[in-house]
Amino acid sequence: MTAGGGGTDIARRRWPVAAGAAVLLFVALAALLAGQGWAPFDFERSANDWSAAHRPGAARAVAVVITDLGSGVVPYLLALAAGAVTVRAMPAPRPPRRAVPALVAPLLWLVAGQLVRLGLMYAFARPRPPRANWAGDASGYSFPSGHSFTSAVCAGLLAMAVVRAHPAAARAAVAGAAVFAALVGLSRIYLGVHWPLDVLGGWLLGCAWLAVGTAVLPPVRRTALPPGAGEPGGSPEV
Repeated sequence: MTAGGGGTDIARRRWPVAAGAAVLLFVALAALLAGQGWAPFDFERSANDWSAAHRPGAARAVAVVITDLGSGVVPYLLALAAGAVTVRAMPAPRPPRRAVPALVAPLLWLVAGQLVRLGLMYAFARPRPPRANWAGDASGYSFPSGHSFTSAVCAGLLAMAVVRAHPAAARAAVAGAAVFAALVGLSRIYLGVHWPLDVLGGWLLGCAWLAVGTAVLPPVRRTALPPGAGEPGGSPEV
């Protein structure tokens, strides 16, 4: 018997729909931008100009702190945390042949996603906003936003692990992941290093990668032990 497995099973059944929808939206967005010659739309220019004109020192400092959470070591620590939550949800004993793959699977999925995202970024080669409007560091091309993708995937992986291990905390975990990804993505627009549709593309690609991960990553469920399990003469774990 499993506890909290129902929600995970439903998610695994629905992942093709979620992944398909996110991929179709991402492809449609990329096609829209390609038809524009990868140039920004007027509303994107306006957003970039507005952010450049409304950046007091304190707001810029906060935005830099937030945007830094979407790169560097933090996302990979969150992915490892997702693996740790998954391992803790496994019934004892936790043999290394099961615990180690469960621990590193979210991290490897994030790394694989980064390779996909980088390939797409260089294939599309959308120019970034004017450097004169930047208030932070950036490298590479603009679409899709790497920070937006990375924050959505790492926070989503952690939320997925929490949902599996602690179903009662599902709403809080999903809401926290959404807020984290939203803040990081919006900080990229505010700092002037991405056009708004770059950020939307990063979120869509991240959602698609998470949806596929729901099916690819091994499910680990908490196991309810029968009475007397773990005691001398008791029933073995299942």
